[in-house]
Amino acid sequence: MRRFLSRKLITYLIAFVIGVTVDWGIPRLIPGDPVQAYLSQFSLQPAGYDALYKTMSEAFGTNGSAWDQYMHYWQSILTWNMGVSIGNFPARVTTLVGQALPYTLALLIPAIVLSYILGNRLGAAAARRKGLDNSVLPLGYVFQAMPYPWLALIIPYLLAVVWHVFPLSGGYSNSLLPTWSWTFIGSLLTHWFLPFLTVFLVSLGGWAIGMRNLVIYELENDSSRYLRALGARERVIRRYAYRNASLPQLSGLALQLGVVVGGNIVTEIAFQYPGLGKLLYTAIGNKDYFLLQGIFIFIIIGVLIANFIIDLVFISIDPRTRLSMQGAPA
Repeated sequence: MRRFLSRKLITYLIAFVIGVTVDWGIPRLIPGDPVQAYLSQFSLQPAGYDALYKTMSEAFGTNGSAWDQYMHYWQSILTWNMGVSIGNFPARVTTLVGQALPYTLALLIPAIVLSYILGNRLGAAAARRKGLDNSVLPLGYVFQAMPYPWLALIIPYLLAVVWHVFPLSGGYSNSLLPTWSWTFIGSLLTHWFLPFLTVFLVSLGGWAIGMRNLVIYELENDSSRYLRALGARERVIRRYAYRNASLPQLSGLALQLGVVVGGNIVTEIAFQYPGLGKLLYTAIGNKDYFLLQGIFIFIIIGVLIANFIIDLVFISIDPRTRLSMQGAPA
């Protein structure tokens, strides 16, 4: 176990270094100068513009060499000081990310987890029942193939514009201030439901189709046939088939939960939901290096942590993984 964890930690450390390097480099591939883009919003005299440009470039560290900027980035990560946002000056990056992160987590974690549980149950049931399969499979393909933008237009049009059941956009009512009151919490929930429903429906189809196909494969493989030849009950065979089919689905869940901190850009923009996806979109438009880097570093850490947790879960539920750790053939 200790050897396995040591190898995993080294692997994740290498992945973290590579991810941080890519995170540092990608924003700098965006054409244009972020300081220049920020100052272009104001009407400045040439002399004042030059002085202010020089001061801000030095403050943000964009005037140094690529190596100096890269080392400065590592220093900011180790001290957890991501700097100041260029597009939202003088707000700090950690403050902006901290404000948007709860909205994204509250939106995506319930949508992904609930769609995972319900989708797997529906897919497993469809694999055993022909009548249910004839309805679940087509609906699963429909939901999976639905583009987020299309669904994000249809759902609010019906439930917000036509029937006036839920608000159209935003994180809460503009007439309210964020407080721990039932009025504000109720406003949060009503604004949360439509983006949640959009993500839930699209994710549901993928989980259902994946589990249905995996269970059918497990029910028809040699191990299931061997159990039938031994006279095992069909319920026992289905239970083992479901457990084996759940393993690839767990890997997919780890990836989805890992990138959850990056938000869902399309859904959050469509509903003007104040999560990390919308913040990321704004940062790209503003060429905000530091805000982009801060969001990406959260995504990198989230993916690595989620995959490490799933690795530990695999050890506890998959005997083949435990055998491979002991050096025995799986």
